[in-house]
Amino acid sequence: MFGRFERMVAGRYLRARRGERFASIIAVFSLVGIALGVATLIIVMSVMNGFKADLMGRILGLHGDLTVFGYGRPIEAYQNDVEAIRSVPGVKSVIPMAQGTVLVEAGRYSTGAEVQGVAQQDLRDWRALSNGIIAGSIDRFTGDDAVAIGTTMADRAGLTVGSPITLLSPDGQATPFGTMPRVKTYHVAAIFDANWNDYNSNIVLVPLPAAQKFLMLGNAVSLIQVSTNDPSNVQPTRQAIAQRLDDPRLRVLDWTQSANGFLDAVTVEQNVMFLILTLIILVAAFNVISSLIMMVKDKTRDIAVLRTLGASRGAIMRIFLMNGAFVGIVGTAAGSALGIAFALNIERIRQWLQSLTGTNLFNPEVYFLERLPAKLVWSQVGEVIAMSLVLSLLATLYPSWRAARTDPIEALRHE
Repeated sequence: MFGRFERMVAGRYLRARRGERFASIIAVFSLVGIALGVATLIIVMSVMNGFKADLMGRILGLHGDLTVFGYGRPIEAYQNDVEAIRSVPGVKSVIPMAQGTVLVEAGRYSTGAEVQGVAQQDLRDWRALSNGIIAGSIDRFTGDDAVAIGTTMADRAGLTVGSPITLLSPDGQATPFGTMPRVKTYHVAAIFDANWNDYNSNIVLVPLPAAQKFLMLGNAVSLIQVSTNDPSNVQPTRQAIAQRLDDPRLRVLDWTQSANGFLDAVTVEQNVMFLILTLIILVAAFNVISSLIMMVKDKTRDIAVLRTLGASRGAIMRIFLMNGAFVGIVGTAAGSALGIAFALNIERIRQWLQSLTGTNLFNPEVYFLERLPAKLVWSQVGEVIAMSLVLSLLATLYPSWRAARTDPIEALRHE
């Protein structure tokens, strides 16, 4: 497609001599702009993908793929429902829970929190939490006075294993003086790190029988949390559970119904960021047009000489196409390498910058996650590379066409 003569002339034009460096400088800036645009787009999309994947993993790991709850009431005789759910194909684990809102007090520290009552064996099987036990033991998570708390709450309240902690529930017993809140002191049996700051700071786990007693649920639970083998295709399992339970007083909700709005918001933000950052590459493509137009203007006499020596219009057009394509290809390749390398090492780079500047660049109290995630989706990287190459190639068409349309007689007449 490109002859040896055309490649030689295009390479010669890329190596500017004295007095011709201005257009080459613009071409260099265009190359750098394309590289930065491609790198930024790959990095931002990787971070957004990582944030979405990590967030989805935390939501499903801590809240389950499915939730079974009663309409405005706790679930009585939940043992039969648990066995029925476990018999459904595709169900991996079933955890009955008692839930309630409480006030936590430890010395001078107090905060609102959510009590989650869970059986000891269920907590042991709940990998999202049991694998994150950093102090204490699940073996001590039994009896009427044991609790497990997150590492953030433990740090803020200055609690360690064995420390006392007081829970106050607004749902109490009616007396002649009004409703008296229920107050009970527990002791920390375990401290966990769920890799989710919101969970680490606002959740108090209590053994299920103790939680039922404290929340005055009797032998009932607030909900049943279900995990499946295939969270991405959870709807058939949800329908099978609803049919197996066959109770109009119970509702089965999957994660696409409860958390899909939040994940949709992340997806919309991801798409908007993609469109905004694409403008960087588009601006760099306009710089390619500017540099090529200036090069065509500077090389008008050369073009006329080449035309009089027998070079066709197609040959002239291919020469300048190669010049513009070189800028686009090299810029895209450099930006892709930079973006992929940055995305693969973004957490190390964040920690290095954090230690260098002494500032917290990713505060877990502001964001949901404990670290800066990044997930490279190679199909997305391919789309970014293809888009950059197409925009760069399109940017070369008009200047190359103008160069091919140069009239050699008119060009030499003014020399």
